[in-house]
Amino acid sequence: MKYKKSLYGSTTSLFYCFTYQLMKGFFKILRRFVPPYKKQLALNILFNILAALLTLFSFALIIPILEMLFGINTATYSYTPWGSASIDKVIVNNFYYYVQSIIASSGKSVALACIAAALVVMTGLKTGAAYMAAFFMISLRTGVVRDLRAMIYNKMVSLPIGFFSSERKGDVMARMSGDVTEVENSVMMSLDMMFKNPIMIVVCLAMMLFVSWQLTLFVFILLPIAGFIMGRVGKYLKRASLEQQNQLGTIMSNIEETISGLRIIKAFNAEDKVMNRFGAENEKYRNISRRMNRRYELAHPMSEFLGTATIAIVLWFGGKLILGGTNAITAPKFIYYMVIFYSIINPAKDFSKASYNIQRGLASMQRIDKILSATNPITDPAEPVKLDSFKQGISYENVKFKYQDAWVINGVSLDIPCGKTVALVGQSGSGKTTIADLLPRFYDVNEGSITIDGVDIRNYRVADLRGLMGNVNQEAILFNDSFFNNIAFGVENATQEEVEKAAKIANAYDFIMASEQGFDTNIGDRGCKLSGGQRQRISIARAILKNPPILILDEATSALDTESEHLVQEALDKLMHGRTTLVIAHRLSTIKNADLIVVMHEGKIVEQGCHDELIALGGTYKHLVDMQTF
Repeated sequence: MKYKKSLYGSTTSLFYCFTYQLMKGFFKILRRFVPPYKKQLALNILFNILAALLTLFSFALIIPILEMLFGINTATYSYTPWGSASIDKVIVNNFYYYVQSIIASSGKSVALACIAAALVVMTGLKTGAAYMAAFFMISLRTGVVRDLRAMIYNKMVSLPIGFFSSERKGDVMARMSGDVTEVENSVMMSLDMMFKNPIMIVVCLAMMLFVSWQLTLFVFILLPIAGFIMGRVGKYLKRASLEQQNQLGTIMSNIEETISGLRIIKAFNAEDKVMNRFGAENEKYRNISRRMNRRYELAHPMSEFLGTATIAIVLWFGGKLILGGTNAITAPKFIYYMVIFYSIINPAKDFSKASYNIQRGLASMQRIDKILSATNPITDPAEPVKLDSFKQGISYENVKFKYQDAWVINGVSLDIPCGKTVALVGQSGSGKTTIADLLPRFYDVNEGSITIDGVDIRNYRVADLRGLMGNVNQEAILFNDSFFNNIAFGVENATQEEVEKAAKIANAYDFIMASEQGFDTNIGDRGCKLSGGQRQRISIARAILKNPPILILDEATSALDTESEHLVQEALDKLMHGRTTLVIAHRLSTIKNADLIVVMHEGKIVEQGCHDELIALGGTYKHLVDMQTF
């Protein structure tokens, strides 16, 4: 006996521990996303309470129907004035008084018809209240999902480039799509059940206590046992769901890499290899999903069985009270009690189903939080220095930077005077692009400083700093939009005339006008409808329209053929005129006329000077020139 008591105590404590952790995670999500929708939540709770009360009152009409049919209640009732007794006694007494009056004047059949009509009316009011509760919950649910998607997207845009260097793009996409959908389909879809069903259960349990406290006490003993069994299933689901979503992220990354590298896959006859790799990952996802969904599908039959078993036990115990002649409960009240008890079985099932859904949603929310909780080290200063002009120049002062452990930039000092062109050359991995990325604060230096007009760039607002600069990269970053919108990207209220002028300077006007709809023509995903030279000239036109005082050119012509390179270089020369320019180049012929050429090797500056000076020096730069000439 002592062992059984200990087992029951541990079972109950485990059940409540699981329930507490589940509710803690659920309400943590609510505190984060529901506050803007307090009005809708309050109205939903109000109508849910109204629906629960109307359910009880409509079921209460069963008692007089049964008593009249079986002739159990033979008492005579007289009208009791309001306030002369407790309100529940007055309501019950006067209800029976009116029923007896109808029976006396019109007969039992008419009284039954009136009660049946009242039951229909009460049911209509109950279903109307339930609909209004759902009406306001839908506004809350869809609003929260919209806000969550916006928060993730805004956070993703605001995070530094370094964050995505360590994250796989496919996995990030999976979190924005699959995980948000999972939260929507689990947590948000469960909101209604989590607010409606507890209200129904609490109201019904209160009435059950009022009708028969003995039976209800017996029910309280049964429920934690059933709840513990259901809780063990739900606890597994969160762990399996987290594993499933992580595996989905791996599959999305695999798909993204396959689409991006399809040309190489076909060129190396690697179709079977990538298909086998994807098949293995896909099979792993299937096995995880199979295990989780089998456990999930076990919830309904298990709850059905446990609910039926509980009802059977309560029927046995209640029948025993009636047959024992203890007068603890009458037969009509027992039937009413069972109707109420049965009415909380479905909410209890839905409540347990909602707990499973929430477990899955909490796993997805855990993955989403990896993005939402990520910190951005690139921040604005508390008291930023105003940056409204650029007059003196840029200075790198003993700059050191590393992505992880090894120094990528190691003690670089460099001056770029205003209006001058400085070129960075060197082998791949020497730190040229990193030097350029540090200037707009895509990353922050670990040691040393970068100044503009003598002020550390970390003392400027990031938006003001980047507003001084225009970028043209080796790979033209274009969007699936029109020519006009790609050129005007980042420039507010650009006019047609300004966009056309920028296109003409960039040698892009002719091929734009030759397209079907001119500047309104869509250029496809990443500009796939254009050649490499055309994409690059659109990118240059975008920089020309922005008209920045500082220009960063990162190997802007290295991927082009000779004719395209000539057209792009001509456009670049126009763009660079009168600006401070930092050029990264592999084709050394494009930077012969630079004011200063800086040669880098393993994160350090090894030579610097103009073209003729470096050739005369006969060092690393001359070696690079000789190799390209050969």
